[in-house]
Amino acid sequence: MKNLFKSFVLSIALMLPFAVSAQDVAKTTGSVVNENEGAPVEWAVSAEALEDGNFAVTLEATIADGFHGYPMTDFSAPYFEFDNATVVGDVVETLTPEEHGIDDLTGMPSLIYYNKAIYVHTIEASAGKEVTGYISATICTNDTNQCTSNPATFSIVMPGEAVIAEACDCTAKAPNTAAPLDWGSIITAILWGFAALLTPCVFPMVPMTVSFFVKGSQSPAQGRFRAMMYGFFIIALYVLPIAVLVLLSNAFGTNVAGDIFNAIGTHWIPNLIFFVIFMIFAASFLGAFEITLPSSLVNKSDEGADKGGLIGIFFMALTLVLVSFSCTGPIVGSVIISSTSGGVWMPIITMAAFATAFALPFTVLAWFPSLLKNLPKSGGWLNSVKVVLGFIEVALGLKFLMTADQTMHWGLLDREVYLAIWIVTFSLLGFYLLGKLRFAHDDEVKHVSVFRLTLAIGVFSFVVYMIPGLWGAPLNAISGYIPPMTSQDYQVSGRVENANSGRKYADFLHLPHQLEGHFDFEEAVADAMKQNKPIFVDVTGHACNNCREMETMVWSHSSVLPMLKDDFVICALYVDDNTKVEDGKRLGSLNSKFAQDRWGVNAQPGYILLSPDGETVLAGPRGYDTNIEAFVEFLKSAL
Repeated sequence: MKNLFKSFVLSIALMLPFAVSAQDVAKTTGSVVNENEGAPVEWAVSAEALEDGNFAVTLEATIADGFHGYPMTDFSAPYFEFDNATVVGDVVETLTPEEHGIDDLTGMPSLIYYNKAIYVHTIEASAGKEVTGYISATICTNDTNQCTSNPATFSIVMPGEAVIAEACDCTAKAPNTAAPLDWGSIITAILWGFAALLTPCVFPMVPMTVSFFVKGSQSPAQGRFRAMMYGFFIIALYVLPIAVLVLLSNAFGTNVAGDIFNAIGTHWIPNLIFFVIFMIFAASFLGAFEITLPSSLVNKSDEGADKGGLIGIFFMALTLVLVSFSCTGPIVGSVIISSTSGGVWMPIITMAAFATAFALPFTVLAWFPSLLKNLPKSGGWLNSVKVVLGFIEVALGLKFLMTADQTMHWGLLDREVYLAIWIVTFSLLGFYLLGKLRFAHDDEVKHVSVFRLTLAIGVFSFVVYMIPGLWGAPLNAISGYIPPMTSQDYQVSGRVENANSGRKYADFLHLPHQLEGHFDFEEAVADAMKQNKPIFVDVTGHACNNCREMETMVWSHSSVLPMLKDDFVICALYVDDNTKVEDGKRLGSLNSKFAQDRWGVNAQPGYILLSPDGETVLAGPRGYDTNIEAFVEFLKSAL
């Protein structure tokens, strides 16, 4: 509750700058484009919010020397038309007369000619709406009084919510310490939790444990309560150690835990360690050896289970966790490791998801004991589950080697090499499911069941899906788990070339889809100023699965890619690259600190749209979201 209150207070504090900005942004300016090149009149357009909820749009004309115009009362007065707004008030005109516009008899301004005019229109519109319109002004020469029509179009956004971000101090945002939830990791953890139940170490214990609670209780209600507490203790035993680590790291600073998990997920040393751990787990699942905890530890826990009450139930849960470690240890390690790049709280959330799925059957079966009759009997099929998980561990473990390879630019796992290993691994899994391969503890498969055949069909279909990727197919479904297309040596259309050659860091960093861009912010700003284009900042990383999915599924879309190519100067800031650049510092560390200090972005991907000078935030920061229409609107908001 205390943390909830602090979060609420922080959210209110973060909203205060925007509330102040809403009062400051009472007036906006727009743009006017003359249709005739060299027209002798320049227009300026602005809009101001009125107390009645309407807006005052001011169009100001400045006429070049040697020319003059006429007031609205004359037949040649300027003509105004709003495309998507209604004029609801009288038009106010203010004129500055020309010298020769003075009446010869009275010596007073005749208001027949003018060299500057201001027209104020009261229109009905909504805050943040872009209003467009048309102007046609008749301008005449002073010496011959020859007149020409000078049409122009104007565009302006009404002051309000849509322009608050332009007026606020966007560099003063608080750091984003809470990355968005990675639902893919959460769902994966839940599936791992259910898979752990089907291992030989755990599955036989399910009916025995549930029967103990049902038969050893004085009433069905007591049995259900004890089973629920048993499940609760299982969840607590898995989640609390991770939570303590996070809370302790947070005690040293707001972003310490996030920095630690980010470093674990992106640095090449822990990724190599994770790769080795995954291969050890895979070998254990495939039957090479068995990972067990010291028997003395298990025995002490089992002795505590003999005690009554909640203490006994706790030790029963602890005994289950310890005894099943040889099967659940590799899975738990996979869950923790795979969630380290998802933000500060993701390891806790994913572990809670895994533990809940793992403990849920014990509670459900205690509530409905009759379901025990429907459970399949233990047998060789449980070892088959372990072997299947072993193949999956091999495939997933390669991702950590890929991350180290990408961040250090070793060139070991190019895209086609990685895919070739996956194709072989899953092909072997398919043959195993068909009974063509056997491991140490497997029973002979005398016939293939419909279920195994179905799984084999799915596995071989996945293999066939991956094969075109060897020649450059995008493989959108798994784009976040394989090396980027820029590491592909060959595509059907020819060798992949770097479109950014000659630019800073372009010798080892690349943009997808042959896009041109920069990997240094100052260089990007200089190019944007030269081209007068907004800057598309991509805070990304080699180890970022969501970044690759965005590039493959969103950037490549026909409505997005042309805008990125033609309308923006792209600046990709890699926050996990280990190349040493300035004073021996890593490029990733410099980019990570820059993105956090400047825009409060510490999660990838992070997209920010900036003005050409790099100072004003036009839109963003925006995170992972594969909604293409929303991304297009995000890009258009800066144009």
